Amino acid sequence: MPKQRLINARRVVVKLGSNVITAKNSLNLELIESISSQISHLMDNGVEVILVSSGAMAAGLRKMGMDRRPDEIPKRQAISAIGQSGLMNAYEKSFGQFSKKVAQILLTAEDLNNRKRYLNARNTLHTLIKWKVVPIINENDTIMVEEIKLGDNDNLAAMITLLMDADFLFILTDIEGLYNKDPRQHSDAKLIPRVTRFKKEIEDFASDIPGTLGTGGMLSKIQAAQKVTSAGIPMIVARGNIPSVLLHLFNGKEYGTYFVPKKEKMPSRKCWIAHTLAPKGSLVIDDGAVRAVRQNGKSLLAIGILAVEGDFEEGAAVSFKTVANEIVGIGLVNYRSFDINLIKGLKTSQIEGCLGDKHYDEVIHRDNLALNDSLV
Repeated sequence: MPKQRLINARRVVVKLGSNVITAKNSLNLELIESISSQISHLMDNGVEVILVSSGAMAAGLRKMGMDRRPDEIPKRQAISAIGQSGLMNAYEKSFGQFSKKVAQILLTAEDLNNRKRYLNARNTLHTLIKWKVVPIINENDTIMVEEIKLGDNDNLAAMITLLMDADFLFILTDIEGLYNKDPRQHSDAKLIPRVTRFKKEIEDFASDIPGTLGTGGMLSKIQAAQKVTSAGIPMIVARGNIPSVLLHLFNGKEYGTYFVPKKEKMPSRKCWIAHTLAPKGSLVIDDGAVRAVRQNGKSLLAIGILAVEGDFEEGAAVSFKTVANEIVGIGLVNYRSFDINLIKGLKTSQIEGCLGDKHYDEVIHRDNLALNDSLV
């Protein structure tokens, strides 16, 4: 387990799942108080902690006497609104016992896809941390529609980890970690203590272990791990109701599943491109362009583009792929799709003659692209 990494960790993200934070008929106040105590202890010892908390939807369901999430979006939004106030009130009371203040932050995919809003969110979080206020983050389910939905709080926690350049991500759930099969149904299920590579069987294991009250099962945790470890940040999935679980982990106790990160951290901007932006279209590129961007670290030029798929504007996130449909990476385009269609296959020196002007030599600059080995 990563004892040395935890000793050196100065900023961590903790994600609490719905099944951990809710009890039979209400919020699990004992668990909330325990987590508040542990986070406060870490903060008092110089560790900056950001909390991503599920539970609003589950708390609202319990409050309304419902046992499953409604299918209709307006009802889901209403249930979340009902639960969110109780959730934050519980956190405020619990952290208050340890002389800590809390702040609620609700986000949508729009907030993180827009670079300006992304940076505004980061600045707000930096200010809260500086003031020693605990940021408590959740997806803004009350205005959720599919186009602005982040997906689940495992994904959100990974995005926040990358946004804030955290040193570690902890996902606390209702089972011990990643198993080779669902331990709630199979007595011979075995815990996988360490994941170094994301082979297909890892996703197969995770697919067989669903969530209940929350939107994400074990598969969403694997996807979160792929995001953060590709950026050089480690992650642990562990049972959240183990007494003092966070403190024990920081003291070197081995719990759950440890996801081993790549050796080098990815720059913050490339993390945003790789793991936050949703592609608006794609470019099919030839073998020479594939070698240039993948092996030689070059920008993507017009001459290497064979085809354009989708309708997008300048500055949009666009994936680029081989003729065999293998995704090579994602990047921010310097030209709109209409213009790329006109200049594809041309030399850089021919762009001005075709379009009437040339603002950029590159269709995607190397500083604005992330390769597929950085993507989920």
